[in-house]
Amino acid sequence: MFKPFRIALLTLLTLIAPGGWAEEAPAAATKKLTVMLDWFVNPDHAALVVAQQKGFFAAQNLEVELQTPADPNDPPKLVAAGKVNLAVTYQPQLMMQVTAGLPVKRIGTLIATPLNTLVVLKDGPVKTLADLKGRKIGYSVGGFEETLLKTMLAKVNLKLEDVTLVNVNFSLSPALLSKQVDAVIGAFRNFELNQLDLAKKPGRAFYPEEEGVPPYDELVLIAKREELTDPRLGRFMAALEQATLYIVNHPDEAWKAFITQHKDLDDELNRRAWRDTLPRLARRPAALDEARYKRFAHFLFKQGVITVALPVSNYAVQLPLPE
Repeated sequence: MFKPFRIALLTLLTLIAPGGWAEEAPAAATKKLTVMLDWFVNPDHAALVVAQQKGFFAAQNLEVELQTPADPNDPPKLVAAGKVNLAVTYQPQLMMQVTAGLPVKRIGTLIATPLNTLVVLKDGPVKTLADLKGRKIGYSVGGFEETLLKTMLAKVNLKLEDVTLVNVNFSLSPALLSKQVDAVIGAFRNFELNQLDLAKKPGRAFYPEEEGVPPYDELVLIAKREELTDPRLGRFMAALEQATLYIVNHPDEAWKAFITQHKDLDDELNRRAWRDTLPRLARRPAALDEARYKRFAHFLFKQGVITVALPVSNYAVQLPLPE
């Protein structure tokens, strides 16, 4: 009777000792990270989805859950409140929110160039920015988009008062196609241009970074300021870099992995968007260009979008990657 009891006792002691089951259970639970996307899944999130599907997160002992928001304004607030670990947002919005006191920081970049453009119909009357005088321009979100437009118009000695702004919500392409407006600001070069082309009405894009707006990161990943020492974040960024390089090296295989759980995206529009998005992926997602962030903060300050240009360290950080 003693021997079976002794074996059972030794087994129990092994499970609760350091390295045993009871010690490993909390560690296993903490390997999970939740990431709130900026909107529904699309090719802008290529690196996140491929890292998940191809096992790059798992190789870093991470279980990553990608969530979509009910409201695209919510993700940064959810991170700040500790409801999710990470969120996808936009560099301009990040700088505005941090200046307003939101305790978050950029830890990585998904899309390293602007996607935002001002778009007109190629066969329409607007051939240059100067042709916008007296015309209607559609927009979805006020604030930063107006700043982009104001800066671009200034290049041709026009002001916002020289055009009529029309809120078309998120129906940018339909508003242009129906001639409700003559141009739209806020159109993404990897989506709306392809939508117009598929509708047999090609568009002409004017790029902000070519019209007086300093270049900036479009999509960035943010974490709560107090959570930056979490070792999982460095492993997360390492997996993201591996996924990005895999996408660059194997775009067709990566596309197949991307649509494995998102078969509804397997259409011509998203295939074109995938093609146009890949060159804009951040090859070193964790890397931080401090001079670029400083320059853009001063641009927003000069335009009156933010009340003060804070040090870059208030907005962003470059985390060390695991060796």
